[in-house]
Amino acid sequence: MNKIKYLGFLIAGLAILLPGLSARGQNDVLLTQSWAVPTYYNPAATGSTDFVRIRGGARLQWVGIENAPKSFLACADMPFQFGKQRIGIGADMSNESLGLFRNTLVNIQASYKRKFLKGTLSIGIQGGYYSSAFKGSEVYLPEGDDYHQGVDEAIPTQDVAGHTFDLSAGLYYSHKYFNVGISGLHLLDPTVRLDKEGSEGTTSDNEVDRFETRLSRTLYFTADGNIPLRNTLFELQPALLIASDFDSWNAQVDLRARYRKFISVGLGYRWKEALNISLAAEFKNFFFGYSYGYPLSAISKASSGTHEIILGYQIKLDFSGVNRHRHKSIRLM
Repeated sequence: MNKIKYLGFLIAGLAILLPGLSARGQNDVLLTQSWAVPTYYNPAATGSTDFVRIRGGARLQWVGIENAPKSFLACADMPFQFGKQRIGIGADMSNESLGLFRNTLVNIQASYKRKFLKGTLSIGIQGGYYSSAFKGSEVYLPEGDDYHQGVDEAIPTQDVAGHTFDLSAGLYYSHKYFNVGISGLHLLDPTVRLDKEGSEGTTSDNEVDRFETRLSRTLYFTADGNIPLRNTLFELQPALLIASDFDSWNAQVDLRARYRKFISVGLGYRWKEALNISLAAEFKNFFFGYSYGYPLSAISKASSGTHEIILGYQIKLDFSGVNRHRHKSIRLM
């Protein structure tokens, strides 16, 4: 099968999944450069290369708007040889500030791999710890107009926080020319109970001490390709990501051109939200990626756009020498 057909499969996947969905925001950090951190969206992508990969980044959304979302994340993964079986292990951490909310998620991941057709099929699982905090002490409800109330029992006026266990799983197929994955994050659809700091779980008869927030179950579909252009030093690298909580959705598609496996430039589109440009460079074991998103909504009147940076380092692993130096002892008992 020629390489152009692989690109066709990627586009077909987007066309199949988009029609039944409607637009929304997300619980997770929805990176423009999602292709650079596949394990963040799918635990089955751990160990999909022969490298120990370490990558971290920051996303500053809608710069210029007070309390706009800020996100930070770090991912690490590696393959591991257990006898004749290859598995992947990894971990990731993300932290978001969304207005007065501060959310942190830490995961441990593992994947099991089998050869399938001309590629590798992986199934992965991850367990995590999720915490959420709300700075109720900084809430300001203006009085004296027809649109606001000075008191709202649904909004805490003291700092509250809570935590819960999180569970996710996924499938990932890796081929020489493309990768495709589907994953379900936050499968338990957990509700986080936010208690007032210092309340120790007690509730007063005169006030509401407990509030709740939800970590919505989310389905992700990801695909990316690597298509060498004949008789050139260029490669085309399409990528797409679709996310849905079954009530609404978000999606983005990107196309990058890479030269000499060193530097790449790309254009992208996030559905009804932003146009993106990106620049990435790979030198020896180091990776650098930057993207800028120009908002397509009225937010552009108040914000200069969204900036995103990802840095990475990787170390090649060599499994060819496993047990290569095994020898028998000549010591006599």
